[in-house]
Amino acid sequence: MLAITPFISLDEDELQESFLRAGGPGGQNVNKVETAVQLRFDAANSPALPDWVKQKLRTLAGRRMTDEGVLVITAQKYRSQERNREDARLRLVELIQKAAERQPPRRPTRPTLASKQRRLEAKGGRSEVKRLRGKVTPD
Repeated sequence: MLAITPFISLDEDELQESFLRAGGPGGQNVNKVETAVQLRFDAANSPALPDWVKQKLRTLAGRRMTDEGVLVITAQKYRSQERNREDARLRLVELIQKAAERQPPRRPTRPTLASKQRRLEAKGGRSEVKRLRGKVTPD
C-alpha cells in the first residue's frame, strides 16, 4: 500500500511501471541500461480516490493525464533505476496530496465606508484635474 493521506492509500496493483532508456548523462550505461521509469496510474477507475479528488487531479495533472484518465509520470532525473522509481512515486503522492487538499470556501466581503469615501475623493480629484485641462476661456 502506498499511503497518500490518512484517508487515501493506493494499492500497489493500481500502479504500472515500465522502464525505458533515459537521455542525458550516464557514460557507457546510457545506451545499454533502461533507467528511466514511466509510472502509470488509472485515476479515473481507481476505487481509492473520491470523485472530487479525481476531478481536481485531472485539472492539476494537465498534459500528464490521458483522455481515458490515466496519469503518466516519467522520471529520468537520476542515473539509477531505483532512485527514478522512488522519484516517480514521490511525485505521484505529492500530486494526489495536492488534489486532496480542501480549500476553505470564500466568504464575500464588502468594502468599508472609509474605503468607499477614499475612492470617491480620489475620483473627484482626478476629474478636477481633467476638468482644469480644458480650453482656456478669455476673461
